[in-house]
Amino acid sequence: MTKGSHPIISITNLTKIYQMGEHQVRALDGVSMEVQRGELLSIMGPSGSGKSTMMNMLGALDQPSGGVYRLDGVDVSQMNDDQLAEIRNLKIGFVFQSFNLLSRTPALQQVELPLIYAGTKQRREQARHALELVGLGDRLDHKPSELSGGQQQRVAIARALVNQPAIILADEPTGNLDSKSGAEVMQIFQRLNREEGITIIFVTHDPWIARHTRRVVTLADGKIVGDEQVATPLVAGQAERPSESALH
Repeated sequence: MTKGSHPIISITNLTKIYQMGEHQVRALDGVSMEVQRGELLSIMGPSGSGKSTMMNMLGALDQPSGGVYRLDGVDVSQMNDDQLAEIRNLKIGFVFQSFNLLSRTPALQQVELPLIYAGTKQRREQARHALELVGLGDRLDHKPSELSGGQQQRVAIARALVNQPAIILADEPTGNLDSKSGAEVMQIFQRLNREEGITIIFVTHDPWIARHTRRVVTLADGKIVGDEQVATPLVAGQAERPSESALH
């Protein structure tokens, strides 16, 4: 099968059941969906909807109770912990709300870490290129305390990019940023998707973030209750964020 001839993500009847004492909780209840290579989409839902569980499944951080998950053509549904760790490092880039940077480590070395785990040679050049892609080519030696929140998140994005993953999963990536820094981070994500063709999935409760993507998948009670194309996605930085009341 040639690269690009299959969906980057294919989920069929995925379930995740947690045993809570005598009760079973279906965090995911028979979810099926496909994501094509190069998509920019959001997964939304209120607290308890299953979106965090969905992210754990997509990120190979946890195994489903049932169903099939294929990532870039590879069935990861039955993999053991070591195999999951390997597929995460090779296929998935993560960006979290809290940045997850090492406090005493310069930006260049932060971005090199996934390459060290993967045993990659010429790490410095790849890490430098990833930082240049997010506009931090002049901040290679800066530690997190010497960077703004927006710049720290850019380091995290560069770290997610450096292994050239099949997808980037971004969990509330602007949640700890002011509106200006958040818009700048969203601009980077949109540019990486548009110019580099990277598949990007946001997991968010924020309708404003979702409106910057081209597709919104909505979860409720562990099921997909909406899957809609966004006719005219917002371009990051070109529109003021409305008040919270206007978003709902």
